[in-house]
Amino acid sequence: MEAPSQQPVLVGIDGSDSSKEALRTADRIARSLGVPLVALMFWQGPPVYEGWETVDPYKPPAGSEEQLRSTLADVFGADVPGHVRAELLHGRPAARLVEESGDALMLVLGRRGHGGLRGSALGSVSNACIAHAHCPVLVVRH
Repeated sequence: MEAPSQQPVLVGIDGSDSSKEALRTADRIARSLGVPLVALMFWQGPPVYEGWETVDPYKPPAGSEEQLRSTLADVFGADVPGHVRAELLHGRPAARLVEESGDALMLVLGRRGHGGLRGSALGSVSNACIAHAHCPVLVVRH
């Protein structure tokens, strides 16, 4: 019998209710397949100047790490399961998710996050990932 895949299920999160539902769904899938779950949250921004100092553009803005922890706590409570890893990465969400999808079993996303037009059926990140991801993509409707 062949060993189970250790390719992870990826889930893109941004703190929105839609991404929390995607995280719940991705957790159920990862558990049922016996594979790791990797939750990815992104931040981006140009160099910013405060007084005479340059703020490091590769250091997450204040509050980003707390938003990641808060999102995980909203879904899992105080104890995040051992098969779940969360990362806060720099870059544009759609481009980075497509890049990360190359080593994934599946990518799970919410229908739409915080940005974009409220009336659209899918958000821009979901649309880009459906078109360009290197693995199957599941878009969860909240």
